[in-house]
Amino acid sequence: MPVVNIKVERLKRLVPGVKVNKVLNAMPFVALDIEGIDNNIIRVEYNPNRPDFSSDYGIVRALRGLLGIETGAPKFKLAGKSGLEIEVDQAVKRIRPYVAGLVARNGKLNDETIKQLISMQEDLHNGLGRRRKKASIGIHNLDGIKFPVTYKTVSGDYTFEPLGESSNQSIDRILKESETGKQYGRILKGLGRYPVIVDSAGATISFPPIINGNVTKVDKNCRNLFVEVTATDQKAAEDALAIIAVTLYDAGFEIRTVTIDSGKKVETPHMKPKVISADIGYVNSILGMAFDAKQAIDYLKKSRLDAKASGKKIICTVPRYRIDINHPIDIAEEVAIGYGIFNLEPTFPASPTAGQKNLLSTYFCAIREALTGLGMIEALSFSLTSREVQYNAFGITGKDALAVDGSKSLEHEILRDSLIPALLQSLSRNVHEEYPQRLFEIGKTFHTNGALTERWNVVGVITHVHARYTEIRSVMQALIKSCFGRDAITKAAQNTMFMEGRSAEIVIDGMLMGTIGEVTPLALENFKLRMPVAAFEIDLSHIIKDK
Repeated sequence: MPVVNIKVERLKRLVPGVKVNKVLNAMPFVALDIEGIDNNIIRVEYNPNRPDFSSDYGIVRALRGLLGIETGAPKFKLAGKSGLEIEVDQAVKRIRPYVAGLVARNGKLNDETIKQLISMQEDLHNGLGRRRKKASIGIHNLDGIKFPVTYKTVSGDYTFEPLGESSNQSIDRILKESETGKQYGRILKGLGRYPVIVDSAGATISFPPIINGNVTKVDKNCRNLFVEVTATDQKAAEDALAIIAVTLYDAGFEIRTVTIDSGKKVETPHMKPKVISADIGYVNSILGMAFDAKQAIDYLKKSRLDAKASGKKIICTVPRYRIDINHPIDIAEEVAIGYGIFNLEPTFPASPTAGQKNLLSTYFCAIREALTGLGMIEALSFSLTSREVQYNAFGITGKDALAVDGSKSLEHEILRDSLIPALLQSLSRNVHEEYPQRLFEIGKTFHTNGALTERWNVVGVITHVHARYTEIRSVMQALIKSCFGRDAITKAAQNTMFMEGRSAEIVIDGMLMGTIGEVTPLALENFKLRMPVAAFEIDLSHIIKDK
């Protein structure tokens, strides 16, 4: 869990007129945990679903509401357009296609504020940014930049002076020798061209997602800042920038938009609040309370939201930085927080009842136990994936793929119709680990054969220097026998994921239930796997239904 360090003296200044103990006692009721207090520094742990808590400004913003010091949506106003522009070269579209930015002017920095900004930046990198792969942030001294700036790609021999260095270094050298290059270079591995942001004077501002240029180094003498976010996911970029914008506003800066020119000109950041309505009866049913609309609105304002009544509904205006609020259930939670979770009284149910495990869960537990006993480790992957992983790596067209309409992320374009690619991707991330490696997963796949269907599949993969068809077949047959008391037979058949002559269909009680085989050399090469891989995949739908 991420942690923010807050100096006691700074907390007193940000929450004036309230005793420190009272502020500390309020923290758990906005989902904050106090890890400890050492040398007048409070270590506060927060849930990753609240990235706006990644700085002391965000934490204080929530506490001021709960303590009744300042209620309703926090004051925030864009000061207008900066007149500055980021020009986007089309070459970045296939590497890191999205960029957003803002300008923060006429503020004052001190050492502690800079520490808070750096801590916020890294927490956003690790959370929203998925360790910089999905999004990364650069904070720069605006006064050292000649606009317009250009977001483009360069070759590995391109040189610039990276942050903290005194001489130019090539991108190849930075990736191989610098600490951040070693840590995050995997994101750009194998691309050949690399993203950079350069100004109109030719100075390199940033090499995302690795390191900033030294020319825009931030120190406590800076009064004007330029913030850029590059990403593979547009929403992640916009969410991160919104949180940074409101934080810098709270720190005393005026925030102005930056024009992004990628063929179509847009202004960022987008700070328009979203509106969510919730029925007061629904809120009360969730909380077990009997609030009227006025009470609920007062409690929402203590949670730093704006709200009004419309008949039996509450119309809630959610500030742009509150990316965790998306549904009426979230509104109910905010009402509870504003009311004071400490005021909610637990009650015993009218009659004692006992739950029962879902039938599917019973089968899945048996499958997990069997495969774990066979020396395999369970993996979990997302249902949304990319065409590159699901199809292109195997030389498959995937013309019938279930595509996401208007996907903003290259990694989440389609719904998977097989679990095998996801496990091969997991193996590719663990090529430096000890062999043999044995993984399995139980998950949903999605198919369209006239009508959309969802199926539960189980997949197993084995990789080591001698991984073969016979080994994976024995694992599969042992699984079916131990969990379902049936015999699984294999019939030779060709499958595009497997080598010709080394693949088969899995047949149980005369029905085709899955596929098995040795993964093709093409797929091994595309996933950068160093050892042979054997795999099976079984559709559990019919076998569980028959049981």
